[in-house]
Amino acid sequence: MTKPVPAQKFSASDFFSSRGDGIAAWRKIADLLQAEIAGGLIAPGSQLPTEAALAARFAVNRHTVRRALAELAAKGQVRTSQGRGTFVEATRVAYPIGTRTRFSQNMAQEGREPGGIVLDAAEIEADPRIAALLAIAPGSPVLRLHTARLADGVPIAVGHSYFPLPRFAGFEAAYRKLGAVTPSFAACGVEDYRRRETRVSARFASPEEAVRLDIATGRPVLVVDSVNVDPDGIPIQATNGVFAADRAEIVLQS
Repeated sequence: MTKPVPAQKFSASDFFSSRGDGIAAWRKIADLLQAEIAGGLIAPGSQLPTEAALAARFAVNRHTVRRALAELAAKGQVRTSQGRGTFVEATRVAYPIGTRTRFSQNMAQEGREPGGIVLDAAEIEADPRIAALLAIAPGSPVLRLHTARLADGVPIAVGHSYFPLPRFAGFEAAYRKLGAVTPSFAACGVEDYRRRETRVSARFASPEEAVRLDIATGRPVLVVDSVNVDPDGIPIQATNGVFAADRAEIVLQS
């Protein structure tokens, strides 16, 4: 049986030896880093050397390195977090969807630390679509909550949720304090709830979504539209969530 060839880090000499062959320097750097990631020399979730360090390694300017990293980001292999650096994308997390879908529980089962932050909140009038999902009259007051959901501090999903008012007037404050949906519902008197329906589609990320998710504009995202109901079957939450397809895979449970 043939033994696998150990992963090998490419040196600057490998880079220089192929110069002059008509391939752009940034492309070669991107290919070399991609090979090191694929070979396991740079582990998923780890931080890449700084632009300055990579520029010194390959004897190029930082603009060339930046172009190479942008290429890897466009492929979904790395993400650049402003002020922190560039990181290799971790392996996808499984996100089960069933009658009892809980983000925090799903992340904990994957060994990830869950988190949630409020990006924006407003009281609005329900348009016909939201009103139909929540079984309320169009124009009724609802709380619109724009949130980001995190795993180990990395954004997994962003989205808008809608809650009927005045029943959930305290939900925003609870979520800001607790960072999770289930305990926030409990704070509003709903001890349990279930998923009534889920619709999953796919598209490319908008510029705003790309910024929120720390992904390159145009990367694929999974769109999850859902409705949760209380034990009496009354709708309590309608959500439009956008998941980074490079970081999460939807698992439909029967």
